[in-house]
This record gives sequence, structure tokens and C-alpha cells, in this order.
Amino acid sequence: MSTSTRSAPPPGTRHPLAKPRHGPARPVVRRGWGRALRRDWQLYSLAVLPLLFFLVFRYLPMIGNVIAFRRFEPGGSILGERWVGLRYVRMFLTDPTFWQVFRNTLWLGGLTLVFCFPIPIVLALLLNEVRRRSLKRFVQSISYLPHFLSMVIVAGITLQMLATDGPVNHVLTWIGHEPVRFIQEPGWFRTIYVGSEIWQTAGWGTILYLAALTTIDEDLYEAARIDGASRWRQIWHVTLPGIRPTMITLLILNIGTFMAVGFEKVLLLYNPLTYPTADVVSTYLYRTGVESNSFSYAAAIGLFEAVIGLVLITSANLLSRRSVGTSLW
Repeated sequence: MSTSTRSAPPPGTRHPLAKPRHGPARPVVRRGWGRALRRDWQLYSLAVLPLLFFLVFRYLPMIGNVIAFRRFEPGGSILGERWVGLRYVRMFLTDPTFWQVFRNTLWLGGLTLVFCFPIPIVLALLLNEVRRRSLKRFVQSISYLPHFLSMVIVAGITLQMLATDGPVNHVLTWIGHEPVRFIQEPGWFRTIYVGSEIWQTAGWGTILYLAALTTIDEDLYEAARIDGASRWRQIWHVTLPGIRPTMITLLILNIGTFMAVGFEKVLLLYNPLTYPTADVVSTYLYRTGVESNSFSYAAAIGLFEAVIGLVLITSANLLSRRSVGTSLW
């Protein structure tokens, strides 16, 4: 009786049915937060102060929003005396003064976004075309300087320049025009605010765009020149797409602060005569909350403003991610 037997493979060779091996298995090393913290504690310690700042001045004050639904009395409980529900919400929704300042906020926020957002981009593109380093540095220094001035100084310069006996009216008188009451006329306030905002922030805003321009590959410009593209074509097809992520990110951040029109500058520039166009939500909150002691009413308006800002920045981020593929989160 014959039996069939399978011969074993020679020593040192792999069986043909065996699974291939790709080298010895390496243990998976899992590095936890504790180990990383012990190793790089010096770097993590640098984040302690910023985290404390946001905790104390950004997150803990959010607890105070509860007084928008409670009656707050000075000298009483810090979280209010008793629940009143949506009473203060209904009050400002039916208040004509609130809707007037709300429209003023939309106007100033929209004009600031339309004019102050693209000007740093244009200035950065112009500076990028300057070949003389001395001239480029001089223009940068002059344009950056207003950013380092305090808001009080900026407002003081603006008021002095546009005063009835100021330099601007002196020039108007010299050319035969009657002096204009810029500071007292409500129709001039938006122009004054947006103009001073451009003067103060345009130069500083170019820093991020100039930094983004340095990351564009020079080979792209060389290829565009070989294809016969002019300088305008190179800017349109190479430069602007190269800084588009930075533009989108800053646009989303600006939209998020759309409702938070500069409180300090408006407070320093406006007066009772210009309230019809100058009074915004933040200054209205200051007058009703601090000066009139209506803290619960002001908290309800501030919470409404914060919700609108959250909706704006979330919508802008979602639209940007779906349209151009760039977003903050």
C-alpha cells in the first residue's frame, strides 16, 4: 500500500503557502499627554498666561449673561435677583432706538468691511512691485505708523483736522468754499469714521499679505513670463491665488467682528448731534448699561449681538469651505 507524502521545504526556505513577512513587527509606541508634558514642559508653560487671560477675561464673564434673563439690581446678587424670562429681549426688540442703532451698526460695519478689507491687499501688491528697498521700507514705515498711535490720539488728530477752524476748513476757505461742520453734521460721520479707520489700519494689515507673498514660488512667475503674461496677468493668475488662503481667513475673521464696530473710536468721535448716524450697538450698550444702570437690558442686547456674530462667522466659514475649500475649522 503506497501512501503519498509531502516533502517538507528545505531548511532556510519559506513555504509557498506561508504569508509573506515584511520584517520584524515593531511595537507601537503611544505617547500620551503626560509624557509630552514632562518632556516639553518649558514650551507648554508659555501657554499658561494666554490661557489664563482667555479664561478670566473671555470665558468666566460669559456666566454674567444669565442676567439677561434675571432682574439685576446694583448692590444685590451678581447673578440677579429673580427670573424674568424674555422680558428684556422683548423690550429691545420693540424699542425703536435699538433698531436705529442696529441699522447704524450694519452701515458702519458694512462700509468698514467693503473699504478697509481690500485696501491692505492693494497696498501689499503695490509694495511687492517696488524694487528699490529703501523706498519700500520708507513707505512701509510711514503706513505702519498710525497703527502704533493710541485710539485717543487718532481721534484727537481727526477732530483737530476736521474742526471748524481746523486745517481742512482753512483749505476750503482758501479755495472759496464755506467752512463745513464735519464734526456736527450726522451725514459726515460715516465718511470720517471709515476714512480714519483706513488711515490707521491699512499699513498694518499689509504685513500678513506681504508675508504670504514671500511663500509664492518664483518658478510660477518665471513660467508666466515665458508664456507671455504681463505684470497684471501675473498678479491675477499667480499672486492673488497664492495669497487667497490668507485673504479668506482674514475675511472670515472680519465678518465675525462685523457687529463689533470700534467702540472706542465711535465713543471718542461722536456727539449728541451725530447720534442719528453715529450711535452703534456698543455705544448704546454703554449708555444704557453703565450710565443708566440698566444692566439686564444691556446684557440682553449684548447677548443678541454675540449670537449674530456667531451666526455670521459660522456661515462665512461654511460658505468658504464649500466654495473655495479654505476655512478656519
